[in-house]
Amino acid sequence: MNYRHAYHAGNFGDVLKHATLALVIEHLKRKPAPFRVIDTHAGIGIYDLNNGPAEKTGEWRRGIGRIFGPEAEPLPKDIAALLGPYLAAVAAENAAGELRRYPGSPRIARSLIRSQDRLVVNELHPQDGLALKELFARDPQTKVLQLDGWMALKALLPPKERRGVVLVDPPFEKPGELERLSRALRDGAHRFSTGTYLLWYPIKDPEPIAELHRTITALGLPKLLVAELLIRAPRDVTRLNGAGLIVLNPPFRLDETLKVLLPLLAARLGDGPGASCRVDWLTRERQLPPG
Repeated sequence: MNYRHAYHAGNFGDVLKHATLALVIEHLKRKPAPFRVIDTHAGIGIYDLNNGPAEKTGEWRRGIGRIFGPEAEPLPKDIAALLGPYLAAVAAENAAGELRRYPGSPRIARSLIRSQDRLVVNELHPQDGLALKELFARDPQTKVLQLDGWMALKALLPPKERRGVVLVDPPFEKPGELERLSRALRDGAHRFSTGTYLLWYPIKDPEPIAELHRTITALGLPKLLVAELLIRAPRDVTRLNGAGLIVLNPPFRLDETLKVLLPLLAARLGDGPGASCRVDWLTRERQLPPG
């Protein structure tokens, strides 16, 4: 393995993923019953933006750096309210007026869950997995695993709480990862049909993504939402032009919230002509697969 979350910490794809994760967790907190957050490809949990891999790529400057921190322009009030829980998690890792550290999905989830909720994070990379274990070493609400992410997904479902969100953010360093996403969603929905699933994917060439959408739609699952953020028109398919999320069982009105939020993110995080966003339903009610 050579993929490391650290090189991409805080980039535009993280902003889309983590802002949506925070919205889902805040919705789950509206009911008193406990829930579980499961993160299958978790990284190290916290990243130094001014040293090491994140500083080397500087991707965060065109991501979180444009909506939070000393160089970011103020957000409109409605957008600031929607991003409030997410940005509060970022602020908690930094001194006032600074942006030096960025929390990954495990740290964001941990900062948002309540005392009755639980977090399970998994990271196969040997060094990153050890760093994650050290980060949560004395936390009784958080369990850290070092398994293959796809195997972990099978082993961890269903959670005993029967409520929760599952984040799947694989490295996409091997062929066939998009196909594995669709299989993971099919198998996960079979084990834990009421859970909310967030499946993140990069967008270089739009055609494989369109095929992914067709494959997932054909699963016949209800309530499938897609949200995408393009920072430029995908004319060069060798570049990372955007990122997307497929959301199974999204919280009530998440689609409406993302339709307000994503245009602002496209405008702020855009890095070339053709920056755009999309929020659409793949399926809204239960459908049967063809045949």
